[in-house]
Amino acid sequence: MSRKIIIMDVDNCIGCHSCAVVCKQENNVGLGTFWNKVITVGPFGTYPDLEQYFLPVLCQHCDNPKCVEACPTGASYKREDGIVLVDHEKCVGCRYCIMACPYGVRDYSEDKGVIEKCTMCAHLVDNDDVPACVFHCPGKARVFGDLEDPDSAPSRLVKKAGKDLHYLSDIGNKPGMGYVLKKFKWRE
Repeated sequence: MSRKIIIMDVDNCIGCHSCAVVCKQENNVGLGTFWNKVITVGPFGTYPDLEQYFLPVLCQHCDNPKCVEACPTGASYKREDGIVLVDHEKCVGCRYCIMACPYGVRDYSEDKGVIEKCTMCAHLVDNDDVPACVFHCPGKARVFGDLEDPDSAPSRLVKKAGKDLHYLSDIGNKPGMGYVLKKFKWRE
């Protein structure tokens, strides 16, 4: 069994938005729509000792995706390797999955009449490649691989991160993407 995952090392994210740009290019994402976002968090502290970090937000490819539960047609589904996708042939554009997603990372395409979201570049992953956002990250803040493989880069990073590994809030969906954040003084 395989569990594809991206671990974000937030300490290495420089907030350049390369992930958002290459995602749009690789997946032909429309104007005004982002499957990959980078949110600036902070600043924290008191001047002149201020800190901030950049939080990459994309589909969490949850272990128990609420979007899949909410989809009345079965268009939203989870593959055996953990990647959550939308079958545009089955999607009727009802937007129930958008309402069910706690992270706000699904969009309705007016042009196509369907829901779109991060696919973890399944078309690349299926050809033994990595998602475009991982490949093009200049800070090497994204690590991709099979979490079930103890020798994979994400497994090693998860083990090394220990208590510094975080997930976006869990409402029973068990988000699948991990975030490593440790270097900030304000957390101490």
